[in-house]
Order: sequence, then C-alpha cells, then structure tokens
Amino acid sequence: MGSHPYTRFEDLVRLRHAAGGFSLLPKQPVSSLLSGQHASRLRGRGMMFEELRDYRPGDDIRQMDWKATARLRKPYIRVYSEERERTVLLVVDQRTSMFFGSERTTKATAAAEVAALAAWRAIDGGDRIGAIVFGDDETLELRPRRSRESVLHICHEITRMNQQLSADQLAEDSSRRLNDALRQCVNVAKHDCLVVLVTDYAGDDDETRRLTTQLASHNDVLAFLVYDPLGIRLPARGQLHATDGSTQYSIPSGPEFAQSFETSFRARCDQLRERLGAIRVPIVPICTHEPVARQILAAMGERP
Repeated sequence: MGSHPYTRFEDLVRLRHAAGGFSLLPKQPVSSLLSGQHASRLRGRGMMFEELRDYRPGDDIRQMDWKATARLRKPYIRVYSEERERTVLLVVDQRTSMFFGSERTTKATAAAEVAALAAWRAIDGGDRIGAIVFGDDETLELRPRRSRESVLHICHEITRMNQQLSADQLAEDSSRRLNDALRQCVNVAKHDCLVVLVTDYAGDDDETRRLTTQLASHNDVLAFLVYDPLGIRLPARGQLHATDGSTQYSIPSGPEFAQSFETSFRARCDQLRERLGAIRVPIVPICTHEPVARQILAAMGERP
C-alpha cells in the first residue's frame, strides 16, 4: 500500500489472499505491548447438544450424563457438535483522530486493513460477518450476512468513509462517537457473537468500559489498538514534518515537549490496560509502520 494516506477498495479485496494462517479466536495467550501476557477469554463457537447415547470405549468420560446413567442404570454420554456458524461483528474507527501516520500509512487505513483481513477470515471460516463503521459524524451499520458480497460491501463502505477524511477539515470533538458505536453494537450483538474492535481508543472513558463490559458478558470481544510510533515518542530535537497529502507542515519539537507528550500517551495506555485487562479482553496492537497482515499473523497465527 506504500505511503498512500488513504485506503483503496482493491487493496482491501486483495487482502483476501493474506487472510489465512491465523485464527480470530486464538487458544494461546495474546501478546500485547499494553497488557503483557494474559489468558484470552475468547471461547470460540458454542457447542450444541445433539443426542444422548450409550457409552462406548474411548468416549470422553467428561461427557457422561450421570443423571441419565443413574436413572437408566446404564452409562450414557451427551454428544455435542460445534455450532456451524457464528456472527462476527466489526466495529471500525474512521474518525479524524485516526487520520494520522508518520510512515507507511495512517491509523485509519491500518484499521481498514485489519477489518478486511478479519472479514475475509470470518467468511472463509463459514461465519456471518457484519460491521459498524463510524466516523466524526456518521455511523453505518451493516447487518451480518454469510456471503462474499457482504465482505465487499463492508470494504466498500470503509473505503468510502476513509477517503472522506481530510487533515485540513477541523472536525468537532468526536470522542463521544466511540461510545455511540459501542452502544449501537450492544443493541446488535445480543449473545455469542465475536465483536472485533478496531480503533485508537480516542475518547475512552468510564462509559467505554461499561459498554465493553456489557458486550463481553454475552459475547467474545477482541480489541485491536491501532497506533503510530510517533504517537508514543517524539524526537527530542529538531522539526517534525507532517503532510495531508498536498501541504507539508513543520512543527518544532524540544525535550520538554517530547517528554510531556510521551508521559501523556503512557498514562492513557495504562488506563486502557486497566480497563480492558479487568474484563480479560485481549488487546492486539497494530502499528502503522508495518504491514498489518504480518502483525496479525505474528500475534494470532495458528500454532501446531
């Protein structure tokens, strides 16, 4: 994707070929620069009861139905099968706060790539895929469906909102839009869904935690934190150069300003770690400087 600040529809479609070798429901702990190693609470597809049958040598004794065994005076086990499909719901941030990147691409475009990879992976796994895509003044809900066309529709709408972003457009405070999107997600994801959050968490507050906790109590929640390294640490001296694709800007940077910037960012990360760690929601960091598919494979690759 080079250093283009915007995503392109064809790039998101092309990511289908990279949407393999990883699971959206990793059994191994997810490594995070914010939360360290912690056990994932992701459960995967649910199990449906199929039948009660005679115990056979080699059957798992943990599936024994002791009540039926006692009543019928013969060993019986309960047979389960994995649910054939589940709903995967993407919550994708395309606010102005995401239109920032110091190398390769912007946070908004990296988020678009995460969403496309997750959508293609879900469809390939036989799941239904839907999305809530939100910007500064628009929130779009795409109902879950199990088809290639549903992924193409999601990619199209993310691209449309992404290409509307502009650095010279001074948007009003859109921090509340994160909670608006989560609130809408709560209404859609009633139970047993996989909710995939893709955002920089600008506007994260107590209400964000309440809504995320509500989601996690009935669904699996996986959080992708999109960040740019320049958002963590500024150069102590010299000029910062920024561009919106047409105009270049220079910003002076000194040691005090750089230290203050990093301290503020670290404090926000600590708060986010506390909020999501308390409800055991895995955090997968996504950096704008590196190819997204490679990062997802490293964090969530299927291991033998």
